[in-house]
Amino acid sequence: MTADLENRCVAIIENLWHANPEEKPMGTSTVGSLEARMLGGLAMLFRWKALAKKAGIDIYSSTRPNLVMGSGYQICWEKFCRYWDIDMRLVPMDENHLSLDANAAVALCDDHTIGIVPILGIIYTGRYDDVKALDAAVEKYNKKAKVPVRIHVDGASGAMVAPFIEPKLEWDFRILNVWSISTSGHKYGLVYPGIGWIVWRSEKALPQELIFNVSYLDGTEATMAINFSRSASQIVGQYFVFMRNGFEGYKAIHQTALDVAQYPAKEIGKIGPFEMMGTAEEVPIICWHMKKGFDRKWTLYDLDDRLRIHGWQVPAYPLPENMQNVTV
Repeated sequence: MTADLENRCVAIIENLWHANPEEKPMGTSTVGSLEARMLGGLAMLFRWKALAKKAGIDIYSSTRPNLVMGSGYQICWEKFCRYWDIDMRLVPMDENHLSLDANAAVALCDDHTIGIVPILGIIYTGRYDDVKALDAAVEKYNKKAKVPVRIHVDGASGAMVAPFIEPKLEWDFRILNVWSISTSGHKYGLVYPGIGWIVWRSEKALPQELIFNVSYLDGTEATMAINFSRSASQIVGQYFVFMRNGFEGYKAIHQTALDVAQYPAKEIGKIGPFEMMGTAEEVPIICWHMKKGFDRKWTLYDLDDRLRIHGWQVPAYPLPENMQNVTV
């Protein structure tokens, strides 16, 4: 019954992300979005190996396969690249590009690129990368490439918000080169930790080498997750909140969260020393920094410390490389 509930949840998510049933999409639950990202990365790696061999590229040369993404990535992508010996090629963040620069990302691609990862809800600022603009740049690149590059959307935060709040925003399987999407069920999926989900747009997008058929649990089951033994409670919990809230319920909950977040964003923006960088326009995350040239004897780390004294956790941290001198 748990396996049946999992399949129902996958079908709901596939529908939410506009997967085409005729392409035979495939998906699975995972232990948090970390495992979902790992699976997305592995599928990209295995697809690249097969296509590179076919194109006559030496996959065993000293040139390592590479993965392209923006510098605002979550640390588990670094884990993936280190575990599987993949070169991380990062598009730096700057004042004019606080989300992924599509043209700069494609410029980093070559015959050893396994894929590009845009982020729907950057961990630092909450902003969405422009997946549609990236798709256009990728499509142009693929016309001349020996090995076509595909997109994995890291939607750990936004993939369970955008369908309800911005249904017309094109970032999912409506876009040609989006071949897989991962998300966290225990963030805006509203389930207790830890559960994640990943969906591939088609059978072609998920290499057969990653699918295992097991027959020792009273019937044959196909599995593509890394973990076997884990609690089923989160799957039951996910199905319950899907049924309990429905589309309109999720929309109301997320809209309320955004309304709540946008209020302090507006009020904090009025305070003299502060300048807003993220105002909860897409996910309920707000982000601000000290104005340039503001004469002060304290920093945002001091503000963090004072808020903690009163029981509030509002972390202060530097932006990624290239903007590490900016604390938010």
